[in-house]
Amino acid sequence: MFVDELTIHVKAGDGGNGVERWLHVKGKEFGGPSGGDGGRGGSVYAVATRNLNLLAKYRNKKQFDAEAGGAGGNRSLHGAGGEDLDILLPVGSVLTNKETNEKVFLQEEGERILLLKGGNGGYGNEHFKGPTNQNPKETTPGKPGGEADFYIEVEIIADAGLIGLPNAGKSSLLNALTSAGAKIGDYPFTTLEPNLGEYFGFIISDIPGLIEGAAEGKGLGHKFLRHVKRTKILIHLVSLENEDVVDTYKTIRKELEEFDKELTEKKEIVVLTKTDLIEDKKQIEKISKKIEKLNKNVTTLTLYDDASIKTFGDLLTKELSSEK
Repeated sequence: MFVDELTIHVKAGDGGNGVERWLHVKGKEFGGPSGGDGGRGGSVYAVATRNLNLLAKYRNKKQFDAEAGGAGGNRSLHGAGGEDLDILLPVGSVLTNKETNEKVFLQEEGERILLLKGGNGGYGNEHFKGPTNQNPKETTPGKPGGEADFYIEVEIIADAGLIGLPNAGKSSLLNALTSAGAKIGDYPFTTLEPNLGEYFGFIISDIPGLIEGAAEGKGLGHKFLRHVKRTKILIHLVSLENEDVVDTYKTIRKELEEFDKELTEKKEIVVLTKTDLIEDKKQIEKISKKIEKLNKNVTTLTLYDDASIKTFGDLLTKELSSEK
């Protein structure tokens, strides 16, 4: 199951305590203070990877703790520093500190960003030795590491995003182009979570069906509209089974604009599906021309058979290559 949002609790390591120790030297009764300082606690980092299913693995592990620093030792030995903790997260993750509302964005593979600092180690009694204090007994405890709850949401960074009303044929097209194996059904909302496939090195995401009012939270659309934001090209599927195909196209465009106006400025390929429902091919051509008049960034294609799917694939490869 694809998980694209999760809340976790993160704790950086506490610093180790400083200690009171005394140097014992043969033949010398008072060797002086020798208590070492505590080690620094481990810090916590978010690290971006290309594994989009990582949040699913964390559903049963929502507590992440870095290692605490070690206590100081005798003979002025400092405590060991706590090991830093890397939390692997998908590229496109947005982490929000629920207390401060600060956000962290993971945009590139391998990116490593500090979330919480480990606590400083405390001072041992040797640290306080001075001309007027030859035998100090003072020590200080280690400082606590940072601690916070983080809300994580993943914005899928795909090269192309398949959008359209439910049952428009998005999953079928994704399966025809890739080995995604997306579930297909003859009823709305077959897809309840994004499906991903690879096409000649390009990532295509099948975004769950939008409906009118999606930008206001209706249906499944609002939950997944954010996944469209970072795609380079929108592939807008419109089924010819709709009574007014052009009006159906306008409905989704309206939802995109209300969610984020920049979405309507992306390059778009409109794919007309379920062509067997209209015998008059000239009528289909008229629909294509009407849609192209509505949007200067749009190219329309019609899926009839395997040959037209290949034509679409070639066009998509060409457009994505030009976007690099």
